[in-house]
Amino acid sequence: MEFSAQQIAGLVGGTIEGNPAIKVNDFAKIEEGRPGCISFLANMKYAHYLYETESSIVLINKDFQLEGETKATLIRVENAYETVAKLLTLAESMKPRKKGIDSLAFIDPTATIGKDCYIGPFVAIGPGVVIGDEVVLHPHVTIGANASVGNHTEIYSNAVIYHDCKVGQNCILHAGCVIGADGFGFAPTPDGYEKIPQIGIVTIEDNVEIGANTCVDRSTMGSTYVRKGVKIDNLVQIAHNDDIGSHTVMSAQVGVAGSTKVGEWCMFGGQVGIAGHATIANRTQAGAQAGIPNSVKKEGTAVQGTPAIDFRTFWKSSAVFKNLPDLAKEVYQLRKELEALKAEKQ
Repeated sequence: MEFSAQQIAGLVGGTIEGNPAIKVNDFAKIEEGRPGCISFLANMKYAHYLYETESSIVLINKDFQLEGETKATLIRVENAYETVAKLLTLAESMKPRKKGIDSLAFIDPTATIGKDCYIGPFVAIGPGVVIGDEVVLHPHVTIGANASVGNHTEIYSNAVIYHDCKVGQNCILHAGCVIGADGFGFAPTPDGYEKIPQIGIVTIEDNVEIGANTCVDRSTMGSTYVRKGVKIDNLVQIAHNDDIGSHTVMSAQVGVAGSTKVGEWCMFGGQVGIAGHATIANRTQAGAQAGIPNSVKKEGTAVQGTPAIDFRTFWKSSAVFKNLPDLAKEVYQLRKELEALKAEKQ
């Protein structure tokens, strides 16, 4: 489907510099631009590509100062990154959605299936399951007994929703994620470790996205919660009885130990680890590989390092750490000189 620069500018409230009639039918990165595509410039590291890209249209910020001529038609907007995200969402929404139940899917007779769903081959839906309207289940998805999936949710291949767990509306669960596996609960005995039954569930609220091969464990009792609007990357571990606050985001390989309560609007970089039974204040930010051993009590705290400390202190310490070998040599030399002075006085 083609759109002209004039149409796009009207949709996003932008200002055109160039040919308003030029049309595009695809997206491309600015450095890989080609005719018929729309690109965007948000990171100034890529600014030089603006003058050489083959893309027909480029979205740029209103305050961007040109340093030369461009072949592309430009559309100036308040925020190029947010604007291209909206256009991508619009383009995705215009794609035809699959509907219907494949003959190779298994659906228990006691399950309830909403209107206009797509259920792909080899999907398995257990007894008592409730599937909302316009749900998309890709091949090999498994939904356990008495679980529920809300309207407009899409679950990709090989994802597993264990029994009794709840997934809200407008969620996206990527391939291979596991919702509701047993929490890691074992009691030490003289003969080894005795498994503690995990009789709780997982509750995933609305508008949540969970990445490929991420695991959210069921609670020992009650529920593990992933609150509305949470966005979780691939290969993340959410342990039993955790409560992940609304609109929190987690990059790949984050691990949250059991019974931890994470506040709202928190941001965790890749490989952040959070100890169990901690409480993390709203809007906490943790840099990549931060290890958080205790609660973070102050809202808006930014931490880095292991054990995690204030990020400013961390970077000051890192600067010193790089120079430790030289500092050690100086200390040893000073020690020798001091001992020599003491020997002279004696």
